[in-house]
Amino acid sequence: MAEDAPNAAAEDTHPAPPEAAADSATPPASAEKASVEALLPSLSIWPPSQRTRDAVVRRVVQTLAAPSVLSQRYGALPEPEAERAAAAVEAEAFAAASESASASPASLEDGIEVLQAYSKEVSRRLLELAKARAAAAAAPAPPAEPSAEESEASSATAPAPAEE
Repeated sequence: MAEDAPNAAAEDTHPAPPEAAADSATPPASAEKASVEALLPSLSIWPPSQRTRDAVVRRVVQTLAAPSVLSQRYGALPEPEAERAAAAVEAEAFAAASESASASPASLEDGIEVLQAYSKEVSRRLLELAKARAAAAAAPAPPAEPSAEESEASSATAPAPAEE
């Protein structure tokens, strides 16, 4: 009996208006878009507020210093180093996204595109940083050059080359 309840409720609904009536009642998409933008003139996606940028830096620090997929794969950074690196990553990504944007995005969609570019730049630069740091840590250290005293000491004890 409970299975019949949805069907009974559906039968009591009013029929949908004919398509011609529905088309005349809804405004065109461009008019709707303009009205939404007129209602929200203060909404600005780009540039992000300083508070938002600070939140991005904090999140990048967490990703680099705390256990995360990235830090588990490439190694975690000490907190002070992670803070410096996160600030640099965010600043570089912001500069790159700002460069690609016009002085002030003309529409909300333009602002969203720039914000997406900013987000991708942060992610790309964060991954590059983690990979570069892991590669540097994995590379064997170059042999240390002997000091002047060690060079003199080894040449003094080494036999002279034989002359033929």
